[in-house]
Amino acid sequence: MKSPEQCESMTDIRTEIDRLDRQVLALLGQRFAYAKAASKFKTSETSVRAPERLQAMLQQRRVWAEEQGLNADAIEKIYQDLVNHFIDEEMKHWKQSRIQYHSGAAD
Repeated sequence: MKSPEQCESMTDIRTEIDRLDRQVLALLGQRFAYAKAASKFKTSETSVRAPERLQAMLQQRRVWAEEQGLNADAIEKIYQDLVNHFIDEEMKHWKQSRIQYHSGAAD
């Protein structure tokens, strides 16, 4: 791993950016696994959507972005899109688990 200052060419820069992007994507995959797992603790569609939690989480991400010298508006937009996608997927998972539970209970 090279620091930005150690990079001697655009190839070095691109290699390091690609390496970081792979790590970011791996972390997003882990985050998604937790979002799906959370659905088993949710009791309603409202609890899956958790609008208060979403707003609090977005505000905290803004603070963290500013601490890193990043644009808080841009980071909030990224997280808003990301989390809305994860919520949609979690909702599908939650609904499917309810269908399976109820069909199993009917047997």
